[in-house]
Formats: sequence, C-alpha cells, structure tokens
Amino acid sequence: MPIHLIREMPDSVFSMLKDRNYPQETSAVLTKIISLDTSWRGRKKEEEELRAERNRLSMEINSEKKAGKSASAQIKRSGEVSARIKAISEETEKLEKGVHELMLFLPNFPDKSVPVGPDETKNPEVRKHGKPEKGSADVVDHHELGERSGLIDFERGVKLAMHRFTVLKGPVAKLERALVSFMLSVQASNGYTEFAPPYLVNTKTITGTGQLPKFAFDQYKIQDEDLWLVPTAEVPLTNLYAGEILDEAKLPIKLTAYTPCFRREAGAYGKDIRGLIRQHQFDKVELVKLAHPERSFDELEGMTKDAERILQLLGLPYRVIELCTGDIGFSSAKTYDIEVWLPSQDKYREISSCSNCTDFQARRANIKFRSSAEKGGLEFVHTLNGSGLAVGRTLIAILENCQEDKKTVVLPKALREFAGFETIEF
Repeated sequence: MPIHLIREMPDSVFSMLKDRNYPQETSAVLTKIISLDTSWRGRKKEEEELRAERNRLSMEINSEKKAGKSASAQIKRSGEVSARIKAISEETEKLEKGVHELMLFLPNFPDKSVPVGPDETKNPEVRKHGKPEKGSADVVDHHELGERSGLIDFERGVKLAMHRFTVLKGPVAKLERALVSFMLSVQASNGYTEFAPPYLVNTKTITGTGQLPKFAFDQYKIQDEDLWLVPTAEVPLTNLYAGEILDEAKLPIKLTAYTPCFRREAGAYGKDIRGLIRQHQFDKVELVKLAHPERSFDELEGMTKDAERILQLLGLPYRVIELCTGDIGFSSAKTYDIEVWLPSQDKYREISSCSNCTDFQARRANIKFRSSAEKGGLEFVHTLNGSGLAVGRTLIAILENCQEDKKTVVLPKALREFAGFETIEF
C-alpha cells in the first residue's frame, strides 16, 4: 500500500480494515504508521528550513569575509545548524524504516466490486458446473478407503513426521503423479510457461508476496539459514521478476509450476483432522500472471476459467464463489474460490483460489513495466495467482466422485493416459 493513501485518506484505510474484519491490532498498526509518518514529515520540514538557513548563513559568511568583517557568529550558527541537520537525517531514516516495517503488516485494498461481508457466510455463488450424483450414503470416504487398503497410510505419515503428514502408496501415489502431469499439460495448452522453481526461498522473496512478516508463524523456517520452505509456488514464480522492468508488449506473462507446499496450518487444529483435506505438506500446481493494470481483472476471469477447465475435463461437479471483504486473503484485491463436490461431506470444498493482487505484491517486490502511454513512465504490474489445482483435494474428489460399489474407483477418461491404468481397487 503506498503511503500517500494513508496520508490523503486515512478514514478510508480504517474503513477498509473494518470491512476486511481485521482485528484491532491492525488498526493500532495503522495509527502507529500515521504517528510516525507525521513525525517524519515534521522532521523533513525542519530539515528543509535548516538547509535554507545554512545556505543563507553561507552567503552571509562569504559577504562578511569579503568586507573584512568578522563572521564568527554566523560560523557558530552554521555549525549548530549542520549538527542539527545530521541529527535530523538520522531521525528521519529511523522513522522511515519504522513506517516501512509497519506498512508490511497492512493488507491490500479490496476492489470496489468485492461484496462487503464479515466472513465466508456472505460469499455469493457465481456459477455451478455439473450436478452432484453421489452423497455420503453412496460412497466410502477417502480416509476409510485409504485405511482399509493401506494405499493411503496415515499412521506411517505420523511415524515418519507428525500429524497431518501422509504416505501414499501404489496406484494412489501414481494417481497423484498423473494428476500433476495432467494439470501441467492442460495449463501449458492454456498458454502458461512451465517452471521448476526452488522449494526453498529467502526472506526477501517470501516477503515480496506478502507471507512475511505478518504470517511468519504459518511458515516453515530453516534453522540458522535465510531460507523458508515454499507455502505455494506463487512465491518463487511471482518473485522471478522481482526488481525488474518488464516489456509492456510481453504482458501478460503466464507462469505455471508444480511444487510441494509446506504450511503449519496455524489455528487450523481441530479442523479437517481426518484424511487429506488439511495437510502440512501437500502438492499443488500453481498459476501466476503478471498483467497490465488495465487488463488485470479480465485476466482474473481468464485464470479462473483456466483452473475450472481441469475439473471440467475430469467431469467433477464444482461451483465458483466470490469472496467477500472479510474472507479475501491478505494480498488479494479480488478472489474467486472454486469448490469441488465431496460426496462424503455432502458439500462443496475449496480446491482452488484465484486472486488479483493488483499492485500490492509488485510494490513489495518492485516489479514494473515501462508504459507506452502518452505520458509514459514506469508503472507497477498487477500480479495474479491461482491454484490449477490443489492436487491432494483433486485426488480426494476423484476417489469419492468416481467410486463404484464403494470399493472401485474408475478414473476419468482424460486422466487414464497419464496414469497408465483405468481403475483402482480398494
């Protein structure tokens, strides 16, 4: 968020935090920013006045010396002024650093089109695709299927690591691998360039996309090294262009990558404790776009449809919802969630989240393009990201929606070429 927004319309920023349902401590951060920035501007004004006085004194000293007169008073005052200017410079540098550090805790502005609401209960449905054909009475949930067959081994996951880690075996492990290849192939056909980024990134990189410093506790840090496990491929993909000036003619730049993702899921204990829904390590194919500001919301619509295409090809019922102000993510200005039907739960569950972060991440990571507009100049790109899709949740949706006789899973036709088999017997 640029500081001028806080200076020019602080009431609007406070209102935004309220609409986002952010806690009081975030408003306290904003109050502190305003206080520090006011002090900074006061010091800068004093510095400008002192520099003007020093210039005047310098002229007086020269004039007195030419006239053969003593300029001791002016010289003494000039020394005092110079000392104060140096002290002010140190103060303003400290104040500026304090403002910058606090600004990193403020979220993005929601777009004016985003519905206002406190939480997920106010997220409007945009559209549905396909009709659910199975419910909880018709299927065995994926957790029981896995335990019964040993093909999804929760106990060994705990033995090897801890709770919310799982071992996949045999055809289920192959199915996961097939899903990754399938998703990447589809997104390549949609015009995304595939990357294989590092699974570890430095602090500057993960700060650029907004995970740090506010959500540090949700991340996994490598002890004694400036490295973090990626919570999503959005982090390395977006930051590929950090500090760069892009060619406007090449926008949008469309990127995709598969990575394992690592999250502590802080605050999620007690939620989705059974099965693969909420894991500390999970696989995901990510979509990222770097777009022209004038076209970024059109690009969001396109990205959402690119993610939906995976579910359409797999024949899985889903719906798209638009997140309200109280439910959108920290870096997002507008978000669509795609929710797939899970028969065992008799409800739709999130499988993709597609967001336009406008210039929020680009400001943090300093990603610009040179505009060809009449007045020209450098502008920040808009960054977008979305899951295309969460692999584990897609696997769950297939195991449950494609069940026959509660023990056989028939793979969708589009996936069979990638898997090398048609059915899984549990």
